[in-house]
Amino acid sequence: MSIHPIDISIVVLYLVTVVIIGIYISKRASQNLDTYFLAGRSVPWYILGISNSSSMFDITGTMWLVLMFLVYGVKGAWIPWIWPTFNQIFLMIYLSIWIRRSNVVTGSEWITTRFGEGKGAELSRISVLLFAMISVIGFLAYAFQGIGKFASVFFPYNLAPEVYALIFMGITTIYVVIGGMYSVVFTDLIQFILLTIVSIAIGIIAFIRVSPDALYQSVPEGWFDLSFGWELDLNWNELIPAANSQITSDGWNLFTIFFMMMIFKGMLISIAGPTPGYDMQRILASKTPKEAGLMSGIVSICQIPRWFMIVGVTTLALVFFSNDLIKMGDNVDFELVLPWVINEFLPVGLVGLVLAGMLAAFMSTFDSTVNAGAAYLVNDLYKRYINPNASSQIYIKASYISSFLIVGIGIIFGFMSESVNSVTQWIVSGLFGGYTAPNILKWHWWRFNGFGYFAGMVSGVTAALLIPILLPELSPLNAFPLILLISGFAGVLGSLFTKPDNDKTLMEFYKNVRPWGFWKPILKQINLTDKTIEPNRNFLNDILNIIIGMIWQISMVLIPIYLLVYKYSAFFSSLIIAIITTIFLKKNWYNKLDSEL
Repeated sequence: MSIHPIDISIVVLYLVTVVIIGIYISKRASQNLDTYFLAGRSVPWYILGISNSSSMFDITGTMWLVLMFLVYGVKGAWIPWIWPTFNQIFLMIYLSIWIRRSNVVTGSEWITTRFGEGKGAELSRISVLLFAMISVIGFLAYAFQGIGKFASVFFPYNLAPEVYALIFMGITTIYVVIGGMYSVVFTDLIQFILLTIVSIAIGIIAFIRVSPDALYQSVPEGWFDLSFGWELDLNWNELIPAANSQITSDGWNLFTIFFMMMIFKGMLISIAGPTPGYDMQRILASKTPKEAGLMSGIVSICQIPRWFMIVGVTTLALVFFSNDLIKMGDNVDFELVLPWVINEFLPVGLVGLVLAGMLAAFMSTFDSTVNAGAAYLVNDLYKRYINPNASSQIYIKASYISSFLIVGIGIIFGFMSESVNSVTQWIVSGLFGGYTAPNILKWHWWRFNGFGYFAGMVSGVTAALLIPILLPELSPLNAFPLILLISGFAGVLGSLFTKPDNDKTLMEFYKNVRPWGFWKPILKQINLTDKTIEPNRNFLNDILNIIIGMIWQISMVLIPIYLLVYKYSAFFSSLIIAIITTIFLKKNWYNKLDSEL
């Protein structure tokens, strides 16, 4: 396609701006590791939350969600729970508060607050470092696939997708390396504003250009239903037959089973807490435990604009590009829908904003992932084991090298990955399965020790890496329970066949974090000298707030969806539910935050 010089100018201006920001704040960011990786814990919670949300608004995930919404219709609103998106509710209600009380730099360092300084704790830190590196590289491969495919459709220079991916990864790496977390947060803020404008613009264009009748004729019966039966009951044979093939490939035709598996997996992953990535980093960068909870809360609100883009692109594609999809036959590539729509429907000037916005979506995820990965390599590997007494400037230089190294390895794996969808499925269902069991047990069972954590993490990650090779016919979602069992069994055995962790470490952890769960023996020891420490009795209230919070979150997703598919009664119902649940959470969660800290 050809791009107007005005649009090219907008894209170039954006790219130059973010690099200049990185250069401008590089001196402030390079004071020490705390400023480089956590911005000195000086950024307001709402900016951190916007930055976190911007990092989740990635181009690859948006392309995948467009595919899911096109094929599954309004039921596609449930599918992000596979990540799961509702983990932000668990973080908001209690987990971010628990995590932030540690005052550490990385999730691996946080392990010391739970398991102490013994051999088991050391092995646990290494296992978290291992998981962090694998997950970061996996996410970079995922980003590589998305940005390359997107850019190759838009930019008129006949370059291979991989070449475009290398170019934009290189530009992003420059400002991440020189600006650290300060650069990430403030460029994310610019990116979020840009993405919001772009998303709403696409939603308005879709609302104007797509008529209700044309949309109704372009989708099968049941496409507008949020509810579902045992089977999906979406028959695309008369419209876009390849959509049926996509459903078969996903293995989600028995949608109730898929939904139950998704809830089962999502709940466990959410209870386990955030993986060692940019989400954990934003929590640790918050000023206080209370602000950490508020930061996680605003993330769900900031995701609303994204759905204007997803639904707008989908409805435009269904009405105007169905024939193009049909002509592709069995080789249909639904991931091209997003660039098609932008190319066809947006005027000069807005195309440049959209391209800059989509690059921003890629860059906001990429920069956060690289910065988080470098934090683990420098703080938990280089500083701890290789050069513990170096100056701050040496550590900053090591951070630069680590960032380039992580990007290089991510690019290599990006060349090896098959598609956006395949990488997405492997990350959310396979790899996370190896993380879940030991990270649930670390919160809620006093007898779970560092050796058990190490055994659970290593066996889980190993299973996640080997199962796709040994059992290629097993889908990532169906592989999750198997990986979970392997990891959990290894973790429990590792704990029971070794000594408990140091009593002093466990007592300090309980007094500081105050988790609910099986901590009675530790509480008894604490009460021998300190009667003021009482058990955490917030379990039932936390669960109630989580349930209401999940309803609150999905209602906000449904507001733009129902508006853009012309289901006005459902739109107003979703709006009313969002208001009611907001009032409830204000009274039963927010008003009680200070007393629980």
